[in-house]
Amino acid sequence: MASWKGRDILSIRDFSRGDIEVVLKYARKLAPVAEGQKSSRSLEGKVLATLFFEPSTRTRLSFHSAMIRLGGQVLGFSNVEGTSVQKGETLADTVRMVEGYADAIVLRHPHEGAAVLAAEFTERPVINAGDGAGQHPTQTLQDLYTIWDEKGKIDGQGIALVGDLKYGRTVHSLAYALAQFGVSLTLVSPPGLEMPWEIVDELKRAGTQVATTHRLDDVVATADVLYVTRIQRERFPDPQEYERVAGSYRVDLPLLREAKKDLIVMHPLPRVTEVDPAVDRTAHAKYFRQAFNAVPVRMALLEMVLGVGG
Repeated sequence: MASWKGRDILSIRDFSRGDIEVVLKYARKLAPVAEGQKSSRSLEGKVLATLFFEPSTRTRLSFHSAMIRLGGQVLGFSNVEGTSVQKGETLADTVRMVEGYADAIVLRHPHEGAAVLAAEFTERPVINAGDGAGQHPTQTLQDLYTIWDEKGKIDGQGIALVGDLKYGRTVHSLAYALAQFGVSLTLVSPPGLEMPWEIVDELKRAGTQVATTHRLDDVVATADVLYVTRIQRERFPDPQEYERVAGSYRVDLPLLREAKKDLIVMHPLPRVTEVDPAVDRTAHAKYFRQAFNAVPVRMALLEMVLGVGG
């Protein structure tokens, strides 16, 4: 994987369709290691620094799992309490300091563009684990992997993106990536939380078939993939705006009676009320598998940027 060695993973927009397919195929090869069925020491002697300036469960733990499953070590922090950031240390200085301790850096930060900034101050590969309402490329790759693995292909799928399409970074990144595949997209959001116009415009210019609606009922019968997101309280500048749209949609068993038998329901998690726990027991539910898929995808990226395997 020489061409990937040292590569920063900052935005899904840096990935061609060919790049995406390389990652997905490589991740599938590593799935037995991720599941503990096979063992690997490919990253033995390597250290990953996870710098999480913002709370995370799945992203942080799946990076840890990926590194440990490959024989590597992890250090870092999961919040800024007790770190020099509280003393006023800049992100640039934190990154410069950490590069002396680790071979690669995973960064989650509340400010959009933070990962791009960090990458300018280190020769180590930087992986963006979410920057505010900006990019979350490894989440997008695990989402694409889930669709590809469950449906056999991404091209030709009818995909409905549901929920907060204004502030949700997962749906922004996913929409851009899906534009490289021959999918049809339906955008389902409450009034006021529509997908930003510049993203819709770019999707259409890329030749993607795009429809919009405020009603979840409109899409259930025809969708192949229902990608549901929560309304994110923490992204709203105005609490009243949040209260007005909270709980707008709920995927439950009555709704799914209209669905195709092979519809898959995805969610980046955590969920609040938007997917009824009763759905968990149906064949439609793929969100916990989607969460697991983070591990082989992040394993693949770690091996690739560290120049190991192939």
